[in-house]
Amino acid sequence: MDISKIISGIRVNQADSAPMYLQIANGLAAKIQNSTLSVGTKLPPERELAKLLEVSRTTIISAYRLLEEQALVTTRVGSGTYVAELANTDRPTANILWEQLFAPQYKSPLSSLLRTLVATPTADETISLAAGMPDPTFYPLAIIQKALLSGKYNFESSDLGYIATEGYLPLKHSLAAWQSHQGIQATPDQILIASGSQQGLYLIVKTFVEPRDYVIVESPTYLGAIQAFEASGARILTLPPSDGINFELLEDYLIRYRPKLMYTIPTFQNPTGRVMSLQDRQELIRLAARYRLVIVEDDPYSQLYYGQQPPPSLKSLDTYGGVIYMGTFSKILFPGLRTGWVIAAPQVINRLAQEKQHIDLHSNNLSQIILHVCLEEGYLASHLATVRVEYKKRRDAMVSAIRRYCSDYMNFSIPEGGFYLWCTVTPPASGTELIRRAAAVGVSFVPGEAFYTNGTKSNEIRLCFCTHNADLLKEGIRRLGRIFTSGAADAAQPSSTAGRPII
Repeated sequence: MDISKIISGIRVNQADSAPMYLQIANGLAAKIQNSTLSVGTKLPPERELAKLLEVSRTTIISAYRLLEEQALVTTRVGSGTYVAELANTDRPTANILWEQLFAPQYKSPLSSLLRTLVATPTADETISLAAGMPDPTFYPLAIIQKALLSGKYNFESSDLGYIATEGYLPLKHSLAAWQSHQGIQATPDQILIASGSQQGLYLIVKTFVEPRDYVIVESPTYLGAIQAFEASGARILTLPPSDGINFELLEDYLIRYRPKLMYTIPTFQNPTGRVMSLQDRQELIRLAARYRLVIVEDDPYSQLYYGQQPPPSLKSLDTYGGVIYMGTFSKILFPGLRTGWVIAAPQVINRLAQEKQHIDLHSNNLSQIILHVCLEEGYLASHLATVRVEYKKRRDAMVSAIRRYCSDYMNFSIPEGGFYLWCTVTPPASGTELIRRAAAVGVSFVPGEAFYTNGTKSNEIRLCFCTHNADLLKEGIRRLGRIFTSGAADAAQPSSTAGRPII
């Protein structure tokens, strides 16, 4: 059997609304189901099929994965991918139709982005400028080992059993002391330890937001927040992008809609990198106090400043007790700790803890113990000093590379902190389409559409400058330049990132 001849008959249409991997999977499925590809037939290796169909390897990986989920192929480690034996419909089966039993689920066109980007394998040669991750090179393993082996704290065996849902009490004390240096005064009963700030946001939404409630967000804003609010059935009011808050529009929202809360990232915002001015922060607190607006302040990046220290947090300026503050160690240490925290009024913390009990009872003990020691011993200061210097160098390297390779095609402002460059593509081009082109040259990033509500189109892209060293960043930008300057970009194919999650 000439397998190449059979498979080459599959047509991939870039203009089709269906993703490339889905078109390929459907084509192969049809040939399997009509026995053109018989049971036991070995399918071509990923690279070979990618070359044959003129798509990226990651596209083929996604197609094979989908076929495997449909039980049409099977993968044998070290051997390859084979056509599986189709189920005999004449035999009784114990298979349960799971999809018919699932509760209704909110699904947006970008609903899988947050889950997929970090989970799907990419080609070895792909340079990811997408996921907002610290560089593993800077994970402070020595600090963690030191914390575990310090012997300065007599931890008891009970510390590794069930603990309070609100969190490990010594950590809450040390966290309160650490936050006081940032101007946030909180007592342990005002702190909840969460399994990452994303869980904190989920708990807040679960606690406050009911279907058809109004909430206010910046536009653009963090994809995970958009998904959490949309999944809750909330109606989202947006503050359009500008150098400052449109307080006239905000006050109109407050009078007209009486929103449940406002979500904001005032410091090194994701994705834009903007910093809310001190004047705007003070005016926002004044307006929020007047209308009793709850503000959810998400603050993953304020410790990652590369020049002047940013203005004080909204929580530190809070005069009416209505700011709910969220922090995380994922960006300043490493994501695997899965530890964040929420600071709010004791009544709020109590209700969040009740909601958390339905999920995981409490967050990981060992991570909390490690972080307690790190805070008590002051280990974070030296680590933060190191990464601030290194990430600034990487930011500057990316900026220099864009000016060299993409100056005619990308406009941006240089952020004073955080992880990201927010770039406007000129002339306007769909970020999703650019992702398809970039896959052909081995680069991934996040399209701007991911950060807007209601399917808003965007000619912006978000680039993360922290995950890779300067040389890889320069190479990644050089490859991006090729999709603008080379006619070969027209032949580019979609990447599996079209269905992968984003942080």
